[in-house]
Amino acid sequence: MVAKSNTAYKVTLPSDLEIVMTRVFDAPRELVFKAHVDPKMIAQWWGLRDNTTIVDKLDARPGGAWRFVQRRADGSEEGFHGELREIVPPERFTWTFEWEGMPGHVGLETYAFEEHAGKTTLTATSFFNTLEERDGVIASGMEAGANESADRLEEPLASRKPERRHAKKKPLDVNQGLLVVSGG
Repeated sequence: MVAKSNTAYKVTLPSDLEIVMTRVFDAPRELVFKAHVDPKMIAQWWGLRDNTTIVDKLDARPGGAWRFVQRRADGSEEGFHGELREIVPPERFTWTFEWEGMPGHVGLETYAFEEHAGKTTLTATSFFNTLEERDGVIASGMEAGANESADRLEEPLASRKPERRHAKKKPLDVNQGLLVVSGG
């Protein structure tokens, strides 16, 4: 399913074992990166809008464990977890990713953040062990869910984005810096 947002992820399948999603956020790279590794920010945007995200743990360092839980309105839950493999603030991080509803199918995801003119391009690359695993993730509605999460991410980014202020130029004082000597 393709999201209707003008800023939806561009999804490509460069190989039988990969999904690459790219999206531009109107926020600086440091802030977009922080939103992906700060538990308080993650709880505000990660997952579907009708669910509550609980960051059970997030140890944002190589070897650190993470686990997020999505709680539905009916109280049912589903968990996602993994281990951080690499973290290079604010450029990229890599972690393993496993949906607890399908144990044993562990993917590897790399998130790369590039800033241009105050906007950040996020490229998320997911690697799978088999074509069936990759296609199963696609069939699960991953694209719509990723876009819903990213749409939600736009909200806290907008509220935290630094104001862009342009300094007002002072009129040039033609006498500034001149030493006036009067003779007599």
